[in-house]
Amino acid sequence: MAAGFRFRDFVPDDSPEKGFESLFKIFMQLVTITSGDVGEALSWLNELDKQYGLTDNDYGMGNFIEDLKKKGYIDENEQERGAFKITPKTEQGIRKSALEEIFGKLKKGNSGNHRTPQTGQGDELSTDLREFRFGDAVDQISMTESIRNAQLNHGLTDEFMLAEGDLEVRETEHKTQTSTVLMIDISHSMILYGEDRITPAKKVAMALAELVKQKYPKDFLDVIVFGNDAWPITIKDLPYLEVGPYHTNTVAGLELALDLLRKRKTPNKQIFMITDGKPTCLKEGNGYYKNSFGLDRKVVNKTLNLAAAARRLKVPITTFMIASDPYLQQFVEEFTQVNQGKAYYSGLKGLGHLVFEDYKKNRRKTL
Repeated sequence: MAAGFRFRDFVPDDSPEKGFESLFKIFMQLVTITSGDVGEALSWLNELDKQYGLTDNDYGMGNFIEDLKKKGYIDENEQERGAFKITPKTEQGIRKSALEEIFGKLKKGNSGNHRTPQTGQGDELSTDLREFRFGDAVDQISMTESIRNAQLNHGLTDEFMLAEGDLEVRETEHKTQTSTVLMIDISHSMILYGEDRITPAKKVAMALAELVKQKYPKDFLDVIVFGNDAWPITIKDLPYLEVGPYHTNTVAGLELALDLLRKRKTPNKQIFMITDGKPTCLKEGNGYYKNSFGLDRKVVNKTLNLAAAARRLKVPITTFMIASDPYLQQFVEEFTQVNQGKAYYSGLKGLGHLVFEDYKKNRRKTL
């Protein structure tokens, strides 16, 4: 009987994938949305199981919870009997999941630093070629181009000749460290009108933190949040970040960001600010000056003054505005012009890609 192939129509399997891995992917998303609340995440997962049949008789939700404990993803909460909390292993897993979701699967390279336009005796080979100069390293010599030059300059003879004038070297680029402060707005408007804006902002922060750790380990990343006040948080705190009943004190956030950057001894410094609203609050003595109606000139002027101060310190501010209100965009444009920074008006879906691309492209000409 002759060998051959038999073709038939492809019928996709519409049944959902079952088992630990499939449930774990959903759980990691839910525990991010619930700000680390394991009980609420599992409750939502149970509801999804009822609706979509995520488990079966071979592997149930009880098996999944036991596996989460055995694998070290959740632990008993000592503060509340019968409740669970996520572990440091899960916190790291959430950051890696955010990195893959937002930035794609990035290959880990050498010590990640940002290239500058300055060339010469640098750290990383570029695509540019130049003539050999005294002091150039031998491993910089491009042998293919140099041999070709020798053949063109001396002709094809029985004895091959390679002179100093034939040598070409591949240019190198200097690399430098960057200090970044990521500001996240946690005012009430970040969950207003039924739209969850804090979860995407939180995912971007976790992905950026994991990116810096993996690809640019010599860089510094500080994360701060701002509502009525501003305060720094650790990378470990990010999964638990929640919106509060706050106004938007952008001034406090910028003041704290600039204070943190002054302590960094790196040549390149920058601020990324993720917000969805206008500044509405100032700290005055032991109280607050608040005005949510329109753009208050008193609040705006102080915000613009700090934008100018950052420019004098050569600290560019990149604003990621998660809003499409033309009135707010006008303020952001004025703020950006004063700072000579950049602004993006982004939907939630494209936010992570914008942050990533801007982080990579920000190669300041300070050396």
